[in-house]
Amino acid sequence: MANVMTPEQKYELITRNLQEVLGEEEILNILKERDLKLYWGTAPTGKPHIGYFVPMSKIADFLSSGVEVTILLADIHAFLDNMKAPLELVNHRTKYYEVLIKTVLESIGVPIDKLKFVVGSTYQLTKEYSMDNYRLCATVTEHDAKKAGAEVVKQIESPLLSGLLYPGLQALDEEYLKVDAQFGGVDQRKIFVFAEKYLPHLGYKKRAHLMNPMVPGLAATVTRKLKKAFCEEGNITDNGVLSFIKFVLFPLGSLNGQTPKFVINRPEKFGGQAIYTDYQSLEDDFRDKKIHPGDLKNSASDCINKLLDPIRKKWACDPELSKLTSKAYPEPGSKITKKKESKKHNQPPKGSNTPTELPVDVSRIAENHPKNAKSYVSTVDVGDASGNPRTVVSGLANHIPLEQLQGRYVVAVCNLKPARLQGIESQAMLLAASSPDGTQIELLDPPVDSEIGEQIVWKGFGSAKRDNEILNPKQKVFDQVAEGLRVNEEGVAMYKDIPFETSKGVVTVKTLKEGTIR
Repeated sequence: MANVMTPEQKYELITRNLQEVLGEEEILNILKERDLKLYWGTAPTGKPHIGYFVPMSKIADFLSSGVEVTILLADIHAFLDNMKAPLELVNHRTKYYEVLIKTVLESIGVPIDKLKFVVGSTYQLTKEYSMDNYRLCATVTEHDAKKAGAEVVKQIESPLLSGLLYPGLQALDEEYLKVDAQFGGVDQRKIFVFAEKYLPHLGYKKRAHLMNPMVPGLAATVTRKLKKAFCEEGNITDNGVLSFIKFVLFPLGSLNGQTPKFVINRPEKFGGQAIYTDYQSLEDDFRDKKIHPGDLKNSASDCINKLLDPIRKKWACDPELSKLTSKAYPEPGSKITKKKESKKHNQPPKGSNTPTELPVDVSRIAENHPKNAKSYVSTVDVGDASGNPRTVVSGLANHIPLEQLQGRYVVAVCNLKPARLQGIESQAMLLAASSPDGTQIELLDPPVDSEIGEQIVWKGFGSAKRDNEILNPKQKVFDQVAEGLRVNEEGVAMYKDIPFETSKGVVTVKTLKEGTIR
């Protein structure tokens, strides 16, 4: 297909559905002379999920237009980004990522003859790269390094020096991989601008940058996740299901000159089957409430499962891949985990506070009313034996519309000392995730079908105390435990490296990736 495309046609396919391109003219000039050379980097940390189809669909576009694509398996970056992955596991995860990415691209019929993989440590530990890193450190200000990594490096209370190195290393990768452009999400924009500014200081050329929009994530088991994905009737602006259809299903359906097709299957009494060959018509009908969210989710689930079927079959038929998965992502508490990931990384020393100090329960908001412009007062059923709900004051009014709280299932800490907030006694705390810059707040979502009063557990820690003892605020137990609470790159609520779980699965947030929990 690429052999019969004009430079303009290649550019159109390369840039379709992107949110922003820096260096458009340079890309066009290169395409008039030869095929583009581009890289996309991914850190082999968390287990990939269906959200990976978002960058994969663009990589499919790149390969279909003749781009020479390098996928950087950034093992050093993975460790530097707040030690997301222990070094002992990175090697297995690097192999896992390479096999999975190849399988995904092959399953959607994309030619991979122009695809290659490079492991970061194969060149990032060389004398030349190290010297360039030192040269960069002698040029870059602390302010610029911190600003560049603000959107992608985990922001913590006591930041590590490694977070300041991360943007510079990503910039140097463009030179050492000998590419014309780098591809990433729009959350990487500050790093891309950083690279454009500082690479010329070392005598290297400025590269072009292509950015995908940020798509609300969909992780974990497809059907279960889609059932709880935010998909409000008529809402087309903040809709993870629609976004996935737009940025993955329709582009993949149009590869190799095919006509994309998305089918809504529903009973005749609700309108019968509807077939869409372009995304805009689908979006228009959903906006006009001609398509019910449940029907959209069911149809999307069918399509995603068809995408995943070849991958599942390959894993099911190859025992070596199952072994690789177990090595890359050992179960918490397994012999491999205990050997590879020291207890010190996951658990505090003896005598310090752990999540078992905090009974954290699935709860349900019964009633809400605004207290003022910033706060809500909610009546929350936390499953107390008395049957009495609790009053909770929360500062969520600037972040979550009132109507989205009514009847919502949440996660609450129930043994904190009641506090008078704005003249009202607040008797529990609703746990919420916050983006690194604090501008986005989302309540934690327990799994579908969780029971009110069911306790959140963390494997390896046993059950939380149930003596109804109120914590002494002077001991700052919650503050110490909260230092380990976070949302990982898959949107799963974690205590350090261990997920929040109920009997129905893991606790998540709707769209946030990598944030703190308070």
